[in-house]
Amino acid sequence: MRGAIRIFLAFTVLAVLIIEGAAWMQRHRQDLPWAELDLTEPPGRFTAAKIAGLGDDAPRCRALLAAAGNEMRAAPSRRPSENCGYEDGTLLSLTMAPSPGGLVTSCPVAAALSVWERQVEADAQRLLGTGVRRFLHAGSYSCRRLYNRADGPFSEHATADAVDILGFELNDGRRISVLRDWDGRPEDAAFLRAARDGACRVFSTVLSPDHNAAHRDHLHLDTADRGPSGWRACR
Repeated sequence: MRGAIRIFLAFTVLAVLIIEGAAWMQRHRQDLPWAELDLTEPPGRFTAAKIAGLGDDAPRCRALLAAAGNEMRAAPSRRPSENCGYEDGTLLSLTMAPSPGGLVTSCPVAAALSVWERQVEADAQRLLGTGVRRFLHAGSYSCRRLYNRADGPFSEHATADAVDILGFELNDGRRISVLRDWDGRPEDAAFLRAARDGACRVFSTVLSPDHNAAHRDHLHLDTADRGPSGWRACR
């Protein structure tokens, strides 16, 4: 009898664990490497890697953007050299429109921006009491090597897989600048760091003033594809 009771209890515990595990996986789908990417869901452990992996499949990338309710259009291909240019240029209609003409990036960057802007808006409301009208940027595509060196690896900017964010214009007219406000008023500094930390969940690389002097005036965000491991640099 005791043996039967032990077996029954063991199966009961196993069943509970299976049910709880299934519920956890449903709530944290983006923490699972095999789950389909959904740009409407909160980012998880593998979201950045999945977004970076879209670089080889522009049709799927744009389909995911459309499924998430985003408006976008393809930009003409640009391939001036072996190391520079893009085939998946995408002009995304963000709520935080960066400029009247928009910003052309690679499709993975557009996908990451579509997720990140929701986080930025929530952080602005929470920390600053207002929303974000637009983000201020220094562009995406630039055919150059890292740190504009004469030799060495090419920057992710060379394939439009990066964007540099200078700051944000708020709905109340204020401007929050990375250069001026990173160590400015506590609430402004907290917002910029929250924006940086949120970007770390959807971009492969995020470099801020905390990294080095070269990034004292901007956040560098890129979607470098580092494979299925999901390794990210957040500094």
